[in-house]
Amino acid sequence: MRLGLALGYWGRGPGPDHLALAREAERLGYDSVWTAEAWGSDAFTPLTWIAAHTSRIRLGTAIAQMAARSPTATAMHALTLDHLSGGRMMLGLGLSGPQVVEGWYGRPFPASPLTATREYVDVIRQVLRREAPVALDGRFHSHPYRGPGGTGLGKALKPITHPLRADLPVLLGAEGPKNIAQTTRIADGWLPLYWSPTRTDVYQASLTALPENFVIAPMARAKVCDDIAEGLLPVKAMLGFYIGGMGHAARNFHADLMARMGYEEEARRIQDLFLAGRKEEAVLAVPDAFADEISLIGPRGRIAERLDLWRKGPVTDLLLTAPDPHTLRVLAELNT
Repeated sequence: MRLGLALGYWGRGPGPDHLALAREAERLGYDSVWTAEAWGSDAFTPLTWIAAHTSRIRLGTAIAQMAARSPTATAMHALTLDHLSGGRMMLGLGLSGPQVVEGWYGRPFPASPLTATREYVDVIRQVLRREAPVALDGRFHSHPYRGPGGTGLGKALKPITHPLRADLPVLLGAEGPKNIAQTTRIADGWLPLYWSPTRTDVYQASLTALPENFVIAPMARAKVCDDIAEGLLPVKAMLGFYIGGMGHAARNFHADLMARMGYEEEARRIQDLFLAGRKEEAVLAVPDAFADEISLIGPRGRIAERLDLWRKGPVTDLLLTAPDPHTLRVLAELNT
């Protein structure tokens, strides 16, 4: 099982330690480093900065949001960074949800998310292969565009720049069972939002026919510490925000996932509290048990025991949101 460093997206400003953590991860032999985006910093610019200050570690977006860019624009970002980094780029994509797509990007959330995702990946693959001008008679991502408001003058084009790799890895962040199953068919890997090594049956039906070398790369908060309850607080804060605030009361993919993982009553309670403006109570309502099983928190010996559970399942890459060099070093030592 390879280790990666997941830096996420910025808060109020740039993460002052992100570059130092990325360089330390490379020194320790980590395989990859990943950036993200929500509605603030973008995923590609920080990754390019990291690429310029490293030489070996692979570079991934976990995740770049599809609504933020047309598929050809995303392909341009990926092929450009792949050239500049010497072939280290991995493109992780996600559809996000209606609240972000319509509220931040000002676009309609697709009526058929699976079709929209499939078309998006299709266009990117065409760009990277560069075998012919990009052409797709699609429902959401037609190339050339021939829908309402168009001139009818669009021309199918190939990228001017020759991609460094036609097989640049494309991974998808997927939560629903059908979306995960489709991911195994159209992508090179899957980026689970929450993964519990003791509840792999939650995803079993969607992972019955995995292609060879398919990547499964969940994220997990890691922190070497003596006080487990204190170490879990950032995990609970993240869960409270995602379960409670990253979606509408009637449509929240993160809350639905927590429910499928055996915490339905708790997920709805967190959601109700958060949407009522009682955010601190929502965080406290996150069960310690759930926060604990999707993370690696505690003394070195405890983390070592729990890391064995992650290795025994289908996970190929463990992407750690590790906040300090000491934790990075301990995980690197335990994973040898």
